[in-house]
Amino acid sequence: MDRWNYFNYFTEIEEYFWKKRGSHLLVSPLDWAIMETWQKAEVPLEAVFKGIDRAFESYRRSRRGAGKPLKSLAYCTDAVLEAAEESEEAAAGKAEGAKGRQSAEPFPRDELKNYFARNLKLLRATIATQSGNSALVRTLEDSISGLQTCFVQLESPGPLDVEDLERRLTVLDERIHAGLLMHADDGTMLRFRREMDRALAVYRRKMRAEQLALVEKQYLQKRLLEEFRIPRLSLFYLS
Repeated sequence: MDRWNYFNYFTEIEEYFWKKRGSHLLVSPLDWAIMETWQKAEVPLEAVFKGIDRAFESYRRSRRGAGKPLKSLAYCTDAVLEAAEESEEAAAGKAEGAKGRQSAEPFPRDELKNYFARNLKLLRATIATQSGNSALVRTLEDSISGLQTCFVQLESPGPLDVEDLERRLTVLDERIHAGLLMHADDGTMLRFRREMDRALAVYRRKMRAEQLALVEKQYLQKRLLEEFRIPRLSLFYLS
């Protein structure tokens, strides 16, 4: 079940960061994108916490840490990645054994049906607002067809292959992301890129190139989904 506990991953990091900072701070789109890159890279929470600890210690030792609270997780990216690499090295010598064991059906089928039905409703609502963007409408209609196929799987007898279901949903998510990047109007994309560049300006030199590229990708995906009110379909977003 831990594999699917997506939102707890974010909540744990948020709460840990707040405690280290000493005050509650609303999570920015940039911080959310950073956490999502860690989640997708399967960085363990223990490595995230260790990296945050190191980043705060480094920040306190620097002149910038004098009287000014650390405001963003972006300052922690290198430290978290280093902690994650250490974690991987420590686990390298262990036998893989029974990797990722989980029950055949970690979710009740009724819960999955409700989740799919809600997402179908949201996708149809978005289509109704995009009559002038035929290319994006076609992408969303294809996604609806794919999601309906997944829905049919829930009605089939026998054990449900959750991993295969997740693969199908991930493909649909990726198609939607690609469609949004291709068919969103230039004004919207320019607005989001300016917003992203302002948010990242202070941290670009502190982040590795590959980490920066992932954060930028996740940031744009998140903002486009919000703009068009499109849900994520992956089971990681089942709450």
